[in-house]
Amino acid sequence: MFKNISITAVTVLDQDEALDFYVGKLGFEVSNDVDMGFMRWLTISLPGDPDRHLLLEVPGPPSLSEEVAAQVRDLVTKGALGVACILTTDDCRGTYADLSAKGVEFTEEPVEQPYGIDCALRDPFGNHIRITQPATGPVEVTDADRARWNPGQAG
Repeated sequence: MFKNISITAVTVLDQDEALDFYVGKLGFEVSNDVDMGFMRWLTISLPGDPDRHLLLEVPGPPSLSEEVAAQVRDLVTKGALGVACILTTDDCRGTYADLSAKGVEFTEEPVEQPYGIDCALRDPFGNHIRITQPATGPVEVTDADRARWNPGQAG
């Protein structure tokens, strides 16, 4: 029935600022930038994955009322919408160093996990982004991993 996921929406508060961040710092490319009159259709993709796009969407009409859009903007700035995307790399520590040099602020430094090495950041609006260098081979989660992830539930 379905072939793939082609577009995923990421809520942003300013599309030009989003371009500065996602294109200027993270290395995405603009795939569509269309003034539709009632909204700006702005999608980006990674050079190595041109068929999968992020829609950088400002909350508002026509899909949301002004009241609901204000609530969504508040949730975005609080980081309450969850993970916007998980980006994969062959070198998490190198990517972390490169992006840090470009002024990207991270919320978590690279850490070895059972599934690979990963780190985390937020975009200028509050969306969570993870960068992961996937592990090779099967993933094995240990009790020590579980205790580290849930320190209040160890035992």
